[in-house]
Amino acid sequence: MSTAEASRYDEMLAPDGSVRAAYRDYEQWLERQDPAVLRRKGSEAESFFRRTGITFNVYGEADAEERLIPFDMVPRIITGQEWRRLSRGIEQRVRALNAFIHDLYHRQEIIRSGRLPVRLLRENSAWLPQMVGFTPPGGVYTHIVGIDLVRTGPDQFLVLEDNARTPSGVSYMLENRETMMSMFPELFTQVKVRPVSGYPRSLAASLAACAPDGAGPKPTIAVLTPGIFNSAYFEHAFLADQMGAELVEGSDLRVVDGRVQMRTTDGFRPIDVLYRRVDDEYLDPLTFNPHSVLGVPGIMDVYRAGRITIANAPGTGVADDKAIYSFMPEIVKFYTGENPILPNVQTWRCADADSLKYVLDNLADLVVKEVHGSGGYGMLIGPTSSKKEIEAFRAKLVARPENYIAQPTLALSTCPIFTAKGLAPRHVDLRPFVLVSPEGVDITPGGLTRVAMKKGSLVVNSSQGGGTKDSWVLDD
Repeated sequence: MSTAEASRYDEMLAPDGSVRAAYRDYEQWLERQDPAVLRRKGSEAESFFRRTGITFNVYGEADAEERLIPFDMVPRIITGQEWRRLSRGIEQRVRALNAFIHDLYHRQEIIRSGRLPVRLLRENSAWLPQMVGFTPPGGVYTHIVGIDLVRTGPDQFLVLEDNARTPSGVSYMLENRETMMSMFPELFTQVKVRPVSGYPRSLAASLAACAPDGAGPKPTIAVLTPGIFNSAYFEHAFLADQMGAELVEGSDLRVVDGRVQMRTTDGFRPIDVLYRRVDDEYLDPLTFNPHSVLGVPGIMDVYRAGRITIANAPGTGVADDKAIYSFMPEIVKFYTGENPILPNVQTWRCADADSLKYVLDNLADLVVKEVHGSGGYGMLIGPTSSKKEIEAFRAKLVARPENYIAQPTLALSTCPIFTAKGLAPRHVDLRPFVLVSPEGVDITPGGLTRVAMKKGSLVVNSSQGGGTKDSWVLDD
């Protein structure tokens, strides 16, 4: 057993085997349940997800078949006190991110101060010169944010990653809760859990609050999807339906009379707010990739004229960069004047010679990630890699050190999953979802818990075999 595995924090059970306070009511309920009935419920949940179409596609797979994300019926439970502290830290970080992105496209004070190297902009393809000097309607860049958190101890939550571009997974958060309430309605009368069902209404209200001037009291909102073959298409359709918004593709839109308008049975109708799930590169073929058929020719001109809101704003991906992440403690302090409530994971920037030497000397013990990578791809988990894999990655590091950061192999906390042999601990992370508008910051209580379904695995990404579970914040 590795040191990280031996020292992991079990969120349900204390070292002496007693049940922690957050799980006591749930454990008392669980003790009264028939395991055979629970197994049947698990099968019913899988059938429900398949019938509903809650699937995803893994790009690059030879068969490219749609898959279910495994759902585990044991909730991940957080006390109200823990959540209040997390919420303060999340709000602080999201406000700093928005101020940081605004600064990067205006005076770049953080670079002038010497706290952030200018090379991080020059080397970052997500930084868009087309956004320089432009402020989105309402001054909001990051309308929807996902902050990935990991836990290593009783009061030790760390930020693993910031998702300021197009964070996904909120539909699974909502469907997981609906499924749990459908399977175990009596459980929710015994354990007081804060609801998450209001997210779609909050999302619609938050987006409407960011509409450009002149949009009127009821702005028209649409969700832009790349189409049915996108891995997150279910979520795009789900959110549009839940918000009462239109689901559109690029071919449904065009610029008419200086406005982005969508095709309807009665002709074209203007859109005020576009919640886009299309990457910057494909958003406007006249501005970015000329071969794109997913976006809308001319939309950036309309946007810069202040006649449509795009959420999230183009260029927000600059804050998703893992090299930028390593500077987040300085960024939070610079824009808020406060120390970060939620710390980063210790990070070595391989672009720095001393850090690179340390990483190369300790590859077998570290996790190394591409600065622009996502989804668990392009990374090395030293303790679970072979010598051959480590040496192959070493060559990549030496060739392009600026393309990587490294972090320690954390002793991630575990939550139990339901297996044929009973409860078994598995590593988890948490992605709370945050809405930002001129009216404030709204954080849904809980978020999406992703779980490594394989024993000992630290990789929770769905594309790498991870599953999900309902996240409960106790209403205490």
